[in-house]
Amino acid sequence: MEQRLEPLFTPWKIGNCEIKNRVVMTSMGGTNLLGWMEINHFDKAGAEFIMEVAKNNCGLVLPGCQPVYNPMLGQWLHRKRGMYRKLKKWMPKFHETGAKLFVQLTAGFGRSFTIDHLMETLYTNKALNVLSKPIMNLDKITAAPSPSPNRWSDKVPSREMTVEEIQQFITAFGKTAKLLQNAGVDGVEIHAVHEGYLLDQFTLKYVNQREDEYGGCFENRYRFAVEIVREIKRVCGADFPVSLRYSVESKTKGFRQGALPGEEYVEVGRDMEESEKAAKYLQDAGYDMLNCDNGTYDAWYWAHPPIYMPENCNLEDVAHIRKFVDIPVVCAGRMDPRVAADAIKDGRIDGAGFARPFLADQEWVTKLMEGREEDIRPCILCHNGCFNMCHYKGVPNDQDLSDSLHLARCAVNAETMQTNKHKIVPTTNPRKVYIIGGGIGGMEAARVLKLRGHDPVICEKTGELGGAFIAAGAESYKGKLRDLLAWYKKQMVDLDIEVQLNKEVKDVSEFAGRPVIIATGSKARVLKKVPGHEKMVEACDYLTGTPVGETVAVIGGGLTGCEIAYELALQGKKPIIVEMKDDLVAQKGVCLANSSYLREWFALHKVPVYLSTTLKEVQDDRILCKDKSGMDIKIHCDSVISSAGYISNPLAKRGKDVYLVGDCKDIGNLRTVIWGAYEVAMKI
Repeated sequence: MEQRLEPLFTPWKIGNCEIKNRVVMTSMGGTNLLGWMEINHFDKAGAEFIMEVAKNNCGLVLPGCQPVYNPMLGQWLHRKRGMYRKLKKWMPKFHETGAKLFVQLTAGFGRSFTIDHLMETLYTNKALNVLSKPIMNLDKITAAPSPSPNRWSDKVPSREMTVEEIQQFITAFGKTAKLLQNAGVDGVEIHAVHEGYLLDQFTLKYVNQREDEYGGCFENRYRFAVEIVREIKRVCGADFPVSLRYSVESKTKGFRQGALPGEEYVEVGRDMEESEKAAKYLQDAGYDMLNCDNGTYDAWYWAHPPIYMPENCNLEDVAHIRKFVDIPVVCAGRMDPRVAADAIKDGRIDGAGFARPFLADQEWVTKLMEGREEDIRPCILCHNGCFNMCHYKGVPNDQDLSDSLHLARCAVNAETMQTNKHKIVPTTNPRKVYIIGGGIGGMEAARVLKLRGHDPVICEKTGELGGAFIAAGAESYKGKLRDLLAWYKKQMVDLDIEVQLNKEVKDVSEFAGRPVIIATGSKARVLKKVPGHEKMVEACDYLTGTPVGETVAVIGGGLTGCEIAYELALQGKKPIIVEMKDDLVAQKGVCLANSSYLREWFALHKVPVYLSTTLKEVQDDRILCKDKSGMDIKIHCDSVISSAGYISNPLAKRGKDVYLVGDCKDIGNLRTVIWGAYEVAMKI
């Protein structure tokens, strides 16, 4: 093991519970042991994932947060005893790995509960509201400290919780923790005075306007969290460890308004002065560890950092709060293992929290210890598959219901939490399979085919593997994407997959009798009806080196266009965004943590954004547009980049022994490309 990493692999204690190393898998919704947004049960998929993480040298494992009151079907977690018996039988096998397990328990979401179109209908339609309450009682689920707007929807506001309801939750935490203790778990973590969830909402002055014993002064606002740990300690004993998920600072300017790194603002939530006091107060109440980050749902990019956020974005604040407590402190949020090891060595933190890297590669800790970092499949921080709840103007959560109910999947690893349908099964009929196109889809298909026992051959018309992903990973802040491309290229070498570069295939008939996978991607949509369109630079061409001027109009404010505008700004240029829709990144599959960062960054840095605006003409030194009122606009610029989307570009139609993968089949994203390639490779 590299010497610098050694502090990360030293033992430590939470209360009387000894942990073998400082690597903590922090909780992710979906990686649950007792079910998620469904009937509570011992979850075999969650258990399988957690066991794999534990086998691969994680010190402390925190499964996905378990609501003590299940939003679906109104179940109290302590009432279904059979699943605890199954958990008790499973725990000895888990403990054989040497890891420890703390189950995370939550009071719920309050005003942060994710509302979608269906839920809006259930709430606003009086008849459906009554009929749906036994299945989904939104009035109860979204209840908050005080009446307040939902993070996702204006149609489903939060009412004030009653004192009786609060007491019900406190009792439920104690009963659930006792059942978990009896089942053999090593501790529990309370979720959370963190991220603007329900317990956090009680602590935050901009949400909590109560005038009773749970509102007003500091002690009253933190009373809910304090009474929970006291109840657990009363029921389970003082030695049973209780961790707290804790946001050091809220980084919040107001409802639905976050504060970006480096921004000067007035904190409406928990500032550092209050946090110093709160951390000590919560410790003294009985909490044995603080598992820390920053942010709220209104500033979601702190708790779920997208690729635009700095690495180790929460470390400075967490290290500061460590000075005010005597209990262990863990830091999470885009943590680099070496930086984490340095901070542990210096006594600035006690443990390092990682989440999404475990979804991308459950073996990454083992590979790190063994000096095999090149073999680690990297997380690219896309939030697509694990947490792609998306939101834009006039729309609540636009995530597909299937995604909402099945979180903690991974865009770059089709098998994660899905081995029921994505699992390598050796072929009984090995065949030579030709793959036309050496992008990510082509390489994923080749990888899976080879692991199954087939003989894949990649035909790539250029001199380099990667396809459109070369452009996708070109921006300065996208090192993780370049790491993924390097990983795929290494897989081709390690698996001894035949790759024919500079091999252009024009007709699949030359492979008659052999299976053929078409992975030729897409082509850029050209705005041919716009006079002067030929003056524009296509997005991929810019990303792969075509020069542009200083003031650049980007036509298209979807994710690609916004990321290009962000890169232009980082390079010191002056981007201008022109978008037909009434919001930026108004598309499915882009997590709010990602899209809100970009929207707010452009606003903070005063990047000109023209919404509900269409391009009419491109001239030498300007573009002519039409706004939503029908007025003509002249926008001066040196260059114009077209990011108007893409069109599928298959070499051949799907047919007998001819399969289509990725964007040449349907325009999608990296997840649809990788999962689709995996599934096709399993059919052959």
